[in-house]
Amino acid sequence: MTRGKATAVGFGAVLLWSLLALFTVGTAPVPPFQLAAMAFTVGGAVGLVWIGFARSFGVLMQVGWRVYLFGTLGLFGYHALYFSALRMAPAAEAGLIAYLWPLMIVLFSGLLPGERLRPLHIIGALVSFAGAAIIVMGGATGFGAEALPGFGLAFLCALTWSGYSVLSRRLGSTPTASVAVFCLLTAILSAGAHLLWETTVWPMDALGWAAVLGLGLGPVGLAFYVWDIGVKQGDIQLLGVASYGAPLLSTIILILADVAAPRPSLILAGLLITLGAVMAARASAAR
Repeated sequence: MTRGKATAVGFGAVLLWSLLALFTVGTAPVPPFQLAAMAFTVGGAVGLVWIGFARSFGVLMQVGWRVYLFGTLGLFGYHALYFSALRMAPAAEAGLIAYLWPLMIVLFSGLLPGERLRPLHIIGALVSFAGAAIIVMGGATGFGAEALPGFGLAFLCALTWSGYSVLSRRLGSTPTASVAVFCLLTAILSAGAHLLWETTVWPMDALGWAAVLGLGLGPVGLAFYVWDIGVKQGDIQLLGVASYGAPLLSTIILILADVAAPRPSLILAGLLITLGAVMAARASAAR
């Protein structure tokens, strides 16, 4: 697969993650860790079906346990830290800090062998981050000192996902099929966290179950497989900046679904995110 095609495949994850908020709203009142366990079970099962059709279960036996540990900690660690941060701090502020991960990907990618980080990559990432901040901070109430532990977890959340994404490139020879195991192990850990800290609540109707299935098939399923291809073989700097399009697309989808109200600030946010992505694309083209 060429670098350009892998980047396009990886961007598919950004499109799928834009559906995360809509599907999550539809799963209410299922608690977070229970929802993660259900969705990752579906996502892992999808991977196993794909591997079965390809008759490539043997490749899973060739992957070392350290890789499985790395991938599981990446997926489960990110979601556990994110859920915990939102419980301990205001959602808008914690969400903004957690959304530092695309910027971190751009910065950390400069440490990868064979990659060259240009100033325009960094400027583009900062411009797009400003656009995402306009969206995420729409319901902000302020950064209170009492929420500092939650903000700290949100920062670790961003560090976890950016570290997972960048280090995945160092595992370029590891087959994407291993993501299925990451998902299933994450589902098991999420189920354990649910049993420890939550009360089981099932979806209220068929629409709720459909939303859980949609999460597992898309934002918490296929998205991780195509992201794995993108960060291993594609333009990781461009993917990092382009990831800021997810909150914009997510908000637009919520507006179209009549779940959220339109805001004039979305136009400015969209322009900034687009401008940042264009800067990153120009930097990559110059390389």
